[in-house]
Amino acid sequence: MLTRKEKIAYGLGDTASNIIFQTVMLFLTFFYTDIFGISPAIVGTLFLVVRVIDAITDPLMGALTDATRTKYGSYRPYLLWLAIPFGLVSVITFTTPDLSATGKVIYAFVTYTLLMLVYTAINIPYSALGGVLSHDPSERVSIQSYRFVFGMLGGLLVSACTLPLVSWFGKGDNALGYQLTIILMSCFGVILFLICFRFTKERVVAPQQQTLSLKAQMATLWQNGPFKILCGAAIMLLTSMVLRTTLAIYYVKYVLGEADLVTQFVTLGMIGNILGCACAQPLSKRVDKKAAYIYLQYISAAISCFAFFLSDDQLVLAFAVYFLWCFFTQMATPLLWAKMADAIDYGQWQNGHRLTGLVYASVVFFIKLGLALGGAIAGWLLAYYGYQANTELNEATKAGILTSFTLFPAIGSVLVALIMKRYILDNNTLEKINADLAQRSST
Repeated sequence: MLTRKEKIAYGLGDTASNIIFQTVMLFLTFFYTDIFGISPAIVGTLFLVVRVIDAITDPLMGALTDATRTKYGSYRPYLLWLAIPFGLVSVITFTTPDLSATGKVIYAFVTYTLLMLVYTAINIPYSALGGVLSHDPSERVSIQSYRFVFGMLGGLLVSACTLPLVSWFGKGDNALGYQLTIILMSCFGVILFLICFRFTKERVVAPQQQTLSLKAQMATLWQNGPFKILCGAAIMLLTSMVLRTTLAIYYVKYVLGEADLVTQFVTLGMIGNILGCACAQPLSKRVDKKAAYIYLQYISAAISCFAFFLSDDQLVLAFAVYFLWCFFTQMATPLLWAKMADAIDYGQWQNGHRLTGLVYASVVFFIKLGLALGGAIAGWLLAYYGYQANTELNEATKAGILTSFTLFPAIGSVLVALIMKRYILDNNTLEKINADLAQRSST
């Protein structure tokens, strides 16, 4: 049984990650289009192209962490080694040098690529660490609930403080404001990563005889049916989620016509995220994790569809609906991450190989692919509907933003639910698998 102190320490690692992850989700598209001056179509392409690099680096990083052996463990050391580089690259990504139009595009591609590389290098071992803190499937939900509550606190910090800090630091110069804001947040993130490293401990160890090549590991992994289901669900989930969160700023500013309420809107959503994550553990004690996850996707879809029918003068209802969408959507997130550890157990039960780092790396790749697709589709849709930064938009463009913010994410949630219906690891099956693994280890 993990202490609360260790669960909090692990959660603070995701606070650090989310300082950048949520900044990318909420503000990077807006930063590139309205501050740096890059067209939304190019921004969309940028997000997608970088995922090609991730297709190579993610599994390599997963295999590397599985092969790492130090006195600190296999996954914790990367938090110590990469905390400062992660902070530095975050700052240069939100720096706006005076360049030509082509130079800006090149700079954005290079710095965003570096950001995603270092994010991969620190976040994959951090994510895998959550799968080796405990053997207990129910305890894993608790670990992930702590993780995402504290992760969303990082998101709350970002949503509530970013624009006010940009204004305060920049004093009219938003480019400088973003740079100084990210410097402050990155320093805070470095400290949190170091706390996570110091106060956590790895307990689940891979079998000593496990010596597969990366190619053999990938072949073995692809025989894991639950793992493949999680990959499909992850990409669809993040595509729809990021599409909606990316367009939240545009929805408030242009559809609702309340540019001054952007911070309050995204902050309320982040509070919904936190409360939803906190409710995942109580829910998992009462409802099978698979069934709960599917129901939550249908609820999220219904709420997102409802938002489509709100008029621009129904501000209170619009805020309430966004809060509820965030609440139910994020209630499912700890369940998804707990399922990754369950899929690792299934793989070990199936073929004797425990590929912790590689499983997390592969699912994280599909999560980041969904992140990229969501951002790319948001940029392409803005371009398709004729969005021009800092101008008065016509009704057709506003209608396009509304549709993209509500109905398209709803379709994504329904597809996630349909994918997860094929997932075979319900609570009863997991109990049998873990009993069998315990018996093997004792003989």
